[in-house]
Amino acid sequence: MTKLDAFMRILTGSFDNSEQYNEMKRTGSGNFPYARHINNVCNDKITHLPEDFTGFFMVEESYYTSGENTHAAPHLFLFTEEAEGILLTSYEIPAGYDKQTFTYEAMTEVDFQELHPSEKFTPALYTQKDGVWEGGSVSMFSPVLKFTLFERFSEECLEVSETMEVNGKRTFGYDEPILYKRSKDNNA
Repeated sequence: MTKLDAFMRILTGSFDNSEQYNEMKRTGSGNFPYARHINNVCNDKITHLPEDFTGFFMVEESYYTSGENTHAAPHLFLFTEEAEGILLTSYEIPAGYDKQTFTYEAMTEVDFQELHPSEKFTPALYTQKDGVWEGGSVSMFSPVLKFTLFERFSEECLEVSETMEVNGKRTFGYDEPILYKRSKDNNA
């Protein structure tokens, strides 16, 4: 098994932060969302991949619920094994989809030639330390909008810290990382 295979085995499946969310709710520790990730490799839905292609495209469906409102945030990522570690490159959602309609289940065949890397997202590099993958990146989505990502992935947990800042003031993000654990109904 390659490092990339091992990395993807940790990252794919269904995850939520119900344990963390329930504890924070019980202790009254602020306004923290209930969050879910559904991560599926989607190479089988991408036609005309180069013959020597060794990366994995993945649809990440993220759902954040605060109060009565649920916000969907789907992404298409490409993971490749590089000499320095595993590289995550964000891609634009394929034509014909938007944030409300892009899911693994709804995704039909897409031509590789029609996929485009995000021009705003700085690729994130992950390296392994003591069985835990760590990495992230800082992206300037506009001259005043900064997105910071830091993640730690292990068999036990996906730890995700994301913040958005406008002119240096945080507009999104939490003081603690969201701790996703594999959903009980998913043994993948």
